[in-house]
Amino acid sequence: MKTDSIFYRIFQSLPSTFFELINQPPQLANSYQFSSVEVKQLAFRIDGVFLPNTPELAIYFAEVQFQPDKKIYSRLFTEIFNYLDKTELTNTWRSVVIFPNRSIDTGDTERYTELLNSQRVTRVYLNELTSIETSSIGIETVKLIVEPESTATTKAIEIVNSARQEIIDAAQQREIIQLIETILIYKLPRLSREEMAKMFGLSELKQTRFYQEVFTEGKQQGKEEGKLEGKLEGKLETIPQLLALGLSIEQIAQALGLDEQVVRQAAQSKS
Repeated sequence: MKTDSIFYRIFQSLPSTFFELINQPPQLANSYQFSSVEVKQLAFRIDGVFLPNTPELAIYFAEVQFQPDKKIYSRLFTEIFNYLDKTELTNTWRSVVIFPNRSIDTGDTERYTELLNSQRVTRVYLNELTSIETSSIGIETVKLIVEPESTATTKAIEIVNSARQEIIDAAQQREIIQLIETILIYKLPRLSREEMAKMFGLSELKQTRFYQEVFTEGKQQGKEEGKLEGKLEGKLETIPQLLALGLSIEQIAQALGLDEQVVRQAAQSKS
């Protein structure tokens, strides 16, 4: 799973999640701007940086580590100190390293004991997040990354329902639902179209990568045939898939540019 990019999207959409992870007030996110930065001279890229809008607040560096890496801490502190050397900001700093569990935290620590034992560094283990009393949508989305496969679908549905009820902004709600879809695709690659359609609903499903890939594949299949008959056959082949995703006969006919009767007959012949 591309966890660094997933966390980047979570922190962009719900920056308060980051501060909840380190037991800080989620409102603190209002004083920060989140981004990914690169120390160009050395080609270092830091997973995420929360830059404060006042000099009194600390700069937060976020690092996501889901694979054992003996050099995680040497690399992390090299990146941080090079960034601090290049920036004109004078703020103090903190670092947060996110692991799925303690067994992945295998980095050599002997040369960095003082830093790791100080308030400069916070290590977060996702499988221990039950200690957070108030669980927000952001925290639940983060926990889904390490949720057992047997309960991941149920948990995802709960988060989707919560997002629909609690998030008013339509764009933010759609981003959270797409995030959950992305996590599930990585965790459960065998998840069926029917299960995905039930989980996300038709309107949200149209926005997901899963739907768009299936729909685009169907249209492309028609194009590659080269002849009218081939194009029609390609479109007809996608009808059962689109029906399984929850689209109506009318919606499929409009999307594929076919007569409704043709779509209805194709659906019946393949049922």
